[in-house]
Amino acid sequence: MTDEQEESRGWFAARKGVWSRLRFTSLRLRLVVVFGLVALTAAVSASGIAYWLNREAVLKRTQDAVLRDFEQEMQNRAGLLPQEPTQDELQHTAGQMANSSQRFSVLLVARDADGKTVFGSSGGLDGFTLAQVPESLRTAVNDKQEINSSNKSEYHLYWQRIVDGDTPYLVAGTRVIGGGPTGYMLKPLDQEAKDLNSLAWSLGIATGLALIGSALLAQAAATTVLKPVHRLGVAAGRLGEGKLDTRLRVSGTDELADLSRTFNNAAEALEKRVADMAARDEASRRFVADMSHELRTPLTAITAVTEVLEEELEAESGSMDPMIEPAVRLVVSETRRLNDLVENLMEVTRFDAGTARLVLDDVDIADQITACIDARAWLDAVDLDAERGIMARLDPRRLDVILANLIGNALKHGGSPVRVTIREADDSIVIDVRDHGPGIPEDVLPHVFDRFYKASASRPRSEGSGLGLSIALENAHIHGGEITAANSPEGGAVFTLRLPRDASELTGQPDGDEGKGTDTAKKGDA
Repeated sequence: MTDEQEESRGWFAARKGVWSRLRFTSLRLRLVVVFGLVALTAAVSASGIAYWLNREAVLKRTQDAVLRDFEQEMQNRAGLLPQEPTQDELQHTAGQMANSSQRFSVLLVARDADGKTVFGSSGGLDGFTLAQVPESLRTAVNDKQEINSSNKSEYHLYWQRIVDGDTPYLVAGTRVIGGGPTGYMLKPLDQEAKDLNSLAWSLGIATGLALIGSALLAQAAATTVLKPVHRLGVAAGRLGEGKLDTRLRVSGTDELADLSRTFNNAAEALEKRVADMAARDEASRRFVADMSHELRTPLTAITAVTEVLEEELEAESGSMDPMIEPAVRLVVSETRRLNDLVENLMEVTRFDAGTARLVLDDVDIADQITACIDARAWLDAVDLDAERGIMARLDPRRLDVILANLIGNALKHGGSPVRVTIREADDSIVIDVRDHGPGIPEDVLPHVFDRFYKASASRPRSEGSGLGLSIALENAHIHGGEITAANSPEGGAVFTLRLPRDASELTGQPDGDEGKGTDTAKKGDA
């Protein structure tokens, strides 16, 4: 592998690890987000309420002091002016009023002896002007009210907060009680605005710190809660891998501890159940193997006798009594079937025990199929479409078992002619066995490779044992191959055998010698 491939592989592994951690921490992230949202909501609410309360307190304190001072100045200084003051008098009085402790700008408005409106501003000609006073405020100040028991004066003090540019102002106005000029006051609130901005920044920083603290607290809480959950997930994964002795360390008396105890109890029960099942399975396999071996000895003697009887049946002397001839033929047939069943059971036992091994050799596939067909006298019923010279490293005996079962099954349950086709695909050899029968029913297709499965329940005593195709599939698997069954669109069933060109590369099994074995499918057992 090149350096670029190694680097690419490492990048993908790192990316996969990041996504894996993200998937694992999704609950952690949700906890942090929820904690953060709660803390943010609480902090923003508290900060908003605190800011609003402090803002109102600061502005009201400043506003009350300014309005009180302005009202007092209006009574003490503007109230001493004549009914028809001159502009100089207004200007001088406005200057005096502006020098009060609150330092606000003053504008006085009155009519002189000629009936002309005159103005006096504390800032001179460029000072506070009437244009800076909102129209609504001027209207309210000059609105003469009726005197009654609840209203002791004709004119009242009115005020309003405005913003000119970026600077907030407090503007107020009133008329002198008993007659006199109208006075307006303009007080900048920039210092109060700075104080409130500082307060807002402080509350914002406090909110941010509260959010960070809540995130850290959520992280700590999530770690405390999710660490046992993570351990449980790891333990469940190990249990799923077959490590049934996996247990969790239990500490505490909370719900997570109860969950760990429940997991340990479940794992212990599962381990015991699996051990019991394995023991029963092992006993069953041992029973089948022992039974098959025990049956071979009497079967050997019975087979020898049936061969003698079969020779008598085939003799031309006619020495066999016609009355017992059908019984003899039945004994010969059933003895052969019993012998095949025992051999099949022994083969299945080897697969289940994991003792089946390959004896690999270089095989010409076409020659192997021809030999299989010729040995069973199927030459007239099978068409072979294969080029010679297609080589593969396989176990010849097990390949013969596979082919005998597939072709024999096609001849027995399908229809002649049976066509066998060989093709090459990448590093594999593909062999198709197709018949011209009615095909396989759809409800049967998923079960054709099941042991002892027979499509017709009404004929349980057919010639086959129901093990042939399952043995063929096991032989394909031990090569690292596969067999599939399907129905051809042109009619009939198609069994497809796919085998590697070199079984030793896929199975990792070196050449070995399991022994000659026995042909387990001489009659194409289905």
